[in-house]
Amino acid sequence: MKAVQIRTTGGPEVLEFVDLPTPQPKDDEVLVQAHSIGVGMPDVLVRTGRYPWMPPMPAVIGIEMSGYVVAKGPKVTNLQVGDAVFVSARELAFRGNCYAQFLCANANAVYSLPSGVDLEAAACLSNYQVAWHLLHSAPNGHRFSTVLVWAAAGGVGSAIVELAKIAGKTIIALAGSSEKCNFAMELGANSIINYKTENVEERIAILTRGKGVDLVLDPVGGQEFHRNFSYLAPLGLVINYGMLEGIPDPSYAAAMQQRFGDSLGFRFFSMHVFDKSPERRRAAMDELLPMLASGTIRPTISQRMQLKDARKAHELFDSGKILGKLLLKP
Repeated sequence: MKAVQIRTTGGPEVLEFVDLPTPQPKDDEVLVQAHSIGVGMPDVLVRTGRYPWMPPMPAVIGIEMSGYVVAKGPKVTNLQVGDAVFVSARELAFRGNCYAQFLCANANAVYSLPSGVDLEAAACLSNYQVAWHLLHSAPNGHRFSTVLVWAAAGGVGSAIVELAKIAGKTIIALAGSSEKCNFAMELGANSIINYKTENVEERIAILTRGKGVDLVLDPVGGQEFHRNFSYLAPLGLVINYGMLEGIPDPSYAAAMQQRFGDSLGFRFFSMHVFDKSPERRRAAMDELLPMLASGTIRPTISQRMQLKDARKAHELFDSGKILGKLLLKP
């Protein structure tokens, strides 16, 4: 089979399009033939060596694919050959193996897709799983009605906007171009702010009548992370779930202390929190799969590229020009 693997970490140039043996399913496994493969930030973190849970080298990267069961082990009873499925590497031993024409996985780690679900849309579900948990699990009882969404035009950000709209939240979307802002508005954001051309703090004050927002969802981190705490209402919460610009600078502690009387909160969030409680991780899918089948959520596919062009796909992803989801087609 054809696959994309890395032998060392670095830029898109480390991605190699190679021939590998097609895996054969064990007694409790299924063999899935890929239909669509999602490209996302976890893939980039593994490629660049910044992922704290790196797979052993050489590694086939990729955390999500949709496809069909084409073979199964004799002990598999919950899936049949021909079934449409979604595979998330979050259910596998390592975050990887999805940039390939075929993948073997334990049958209990594979999500059966409802009849008629579009397999390209299904390949976007990892983003929606993160978004669902950011809205429903990560706040951990924190009640909020307004949410500020950084990178609102990206894969996870756009999923947050969709799901927050469904949940009845007031959404302020942040993006770095007029095109991205318009895209976030089309998805359902109540207000948009171009953080490159507008004063974010002033605009939030106007939009919230001086109160601030209840929740900030930030995948950016970096030197300016402390700014998020000036956007919050009293008892507000900031959740960091990514490090696009690096680890959040420790200055955020001083920013929180400056508003000591407002009792602000902060949480780092990772999907790895569910590694020892996979049933909680899968709870999101129990809600998302019916929503996908009914058309309640509609993932936006930005572009489709061939698996052999994974290097070009990562160059495009690194450019920050993607609206929604980028897919690889085997």
